Amino acid sequence: MDKIIEYMLAEDEGFGDITSNAVVEKGLVISAQIVSKDEGILAGMDVIRGVFEEYGVKVNFWLKDGSSISKNDLLMSVVGDARTILLLERTVLNLSMRMSGVASAASHYVNLVKDYDVRVAGTRKTSPAIAKFDKYALQVGGADTHRFSLDDMVLIKDNHIATCESPLDALLKAKKNTSFSKKIEIEVETLDDAIECVKNGADIVMLDNMNPNEVSDVIDRLNELNIRQNSLIEVSGGITDDTIADYAKLGVDIISIGALTHSSRSLNFSMRF
Repeated sequence: MDKIIEYMLAEDEGFGDITSNAVVEKGLVISAQIVSKDEGILAGMDVIRGVFEEYGVKVNFWLKDGSSISKNDLLMSVVGDARTILLLERTVLNLSMRMSGVASAASHYVNLVKDYDVRVAGTRKTSPAIAKFDKYALQVGGADTHRFSLDDMVLIKDNHIATCESPLDALLKAKKNTSFSKKIEIEVETLDDAIECVKNGADIVMLDNMNPNEVSDVIDRLNELNIRQNSLIEVSGGITDDTIADYAKLGVDIISIGALTHSSRSLNFSMRF
């Protein structure tokens, strides 16, 4: 079982579930159901199945990851030792509710721009220690994960640039010192820097915190110079469900949104014996 989940369970158990040990008969076998009290996109069922099975609890799926769910939908049923199920209950519910919330947010934003040739992506603004669960949930919701970790690709951000002479200087250093097998992305804040980085071979240029008019100016200028096709163009920073279509219609390639993971609302599930 995943070491992160082992820690979650150990944290929740403390020195033992004194309530269940006092009230629930030892060896009692029960059946239980996990039910949705919310609507959205389901994620995390495969993960929590593994937790239950590791502890000898039998699992029956009713709905799979990626399913649209409504209030009172039956998500999973389990059969096993009552004390064991109670020990696992809060951890499996918390994790699946969190993952379903991320998947639901991702699906919502993806659907807002489904008529455009653009990819919605998350960021590394995930919850500490459970980034891989957040990233999996993004995929379930139809979004791109972006980087899983720092070694996935070069992503030159403002603090990297602050140690160099300019964005272009940072880009050229990265091209010199990075394997051909890794893509290089750079974050820029001005039209001139965007043009220079596209001209000099950045795989991806991120237009950071630019409004739609500023992004439009960049795209138009790149087209005028006949270099638009040289780099993927990503926009990021403060994009909401009210503004995402304004960016998508400009012809950008990627829209990354940190709120998919740092501000998504967990769905509400419950377990019933």
